[in-house]
Amino acid sequence: MAKHSKSIPQRGLRVADQIQKDLSELIAFELKDPRVGMVTISEVKLTPDYAHAKIYFTLLKDSPEEIKQTLEGLTKASGYLRNLLGKRLHIHTLPQLHFVHDTSTSRGLAMSALIDQANATRAKDDDEDSDSE
Repeated sequence: MAKHSKSIPQRGLRVADQIQKDLSELIAFELKDPRVGMVTISEVKLTPDYAHAKIYFTLLKDSPEEIKQTLEGLTKASGYLRNLLGKRLHIHTLPQLHFVHDTSTSRGLAMSALIDQANATRAKDDDEDSDSE
């Protein structure tokens, strides 16, 4: 289940989760744009009135060129995906889809590398201190 803001009602969370699942399937099996490769939908944030949905996605390759091409492909296909989504979801207001690259994974990896580096430096300093005693 995706992470969500506490200000959205329970129904909104369920709708966001369903949009996330359906969009993942639609992108994988229905979208034929060569610019869009292996995309993972990491989170969907809905406005309280369901008028807009921010769709956060990650890629297997996080190169700037790959991100740019995928974002262009998803943005161009947003109307088509919204149409297909409307056939699956039966809600009064179908949100406009706004795709955003999710940088939390790359930031997490960078933080993890910094922590590992700090731990290695600390271990090295501890070894040097114990050798000098």
